[in-house]
Amino acid sequence: MTPGINQARKAKIAHTLHEYEHDSSAASYGLEASEKLGVPEGRIFKTLVVSLDNKELSVGVVPVSSMLNMKSIAKATGAKKAAMAAQADVERSTGYVLGGVSPLGQKKRLKTVIDASAQNYSTIYVSAGRRGLEIELDPNDLAKLVNGAFAEIAQ
Repeated sequence: MTPGINQARKAKIAHTLHEYEHDSSAASYGLEASEKLGVPEGRIFKTLVVSLDNKELSVGVVPVSSMLNMKSIAKATGAKKAAMAAQADVERSTGYVLGGVSPLGQKKRLKTVIDASAQNYSTIYVSAGRRGLEIELDPNDLAKLVNGAFAEIAQ
């Protein structure tokens, strides 16, 4: 089990795990998950870590069919600027490898913003902490588990 799955279980949050055979040559982990699980791209969310101008890291959770809007995530976190965090910083702070970063069970709890479009669904899919493994859960439960907020951060 991954730390993300353990966090959901410990909190007794209703969730479903979905596993698929990950193809290391896939161009996009999220789009691969959508295709292999037969789930619309708008319901599968990727976890992106950004570096803010105050030197803090933050997490943006956006649909795999979208990009993270840096101005919007900066505003949502109270910063002036945001940029994608360096791979080493992401892996060190979350405890996960790129392509398998989960918003759940991170080593260091980072401020998390979930795109408001997640609220259009009864459940969404996010990485469960390993490539080829997704966890399906209510977006409101995800927000509670990560102490996150909803905002329009996707473009």
